[in-house]
Amino acid sequence: MRLSQFQELMNEEFGEAYAAVLLKDLVLQPLADRTGQKCLDDGEDPRDVWQAICVASGVPKERWHGKPTKNKKTK
Repeated sequence: MRLSQFQELMNEEFGEAYAAVLLKDLVLQPLADRTGQKCLDDGEDPRDVWQAICVASGVPKERWHGKPTKNKKTK
């Protein structure tokens, strides 16, 4: 996953302002108790960071690939 895709998913799911807060402040236990931003800065795959944020925030698994729209098919 590219960083731009990660950011797009974050903003789509949480809104731009809250996505920024989550990335900066939410500590992700599966990723060595680091924040999402720290993980990205350390070179973690954005997909792993996204999935950890989804789990920690209770995002339904069917939205892990983005919210369904008329142009997107659900997986």
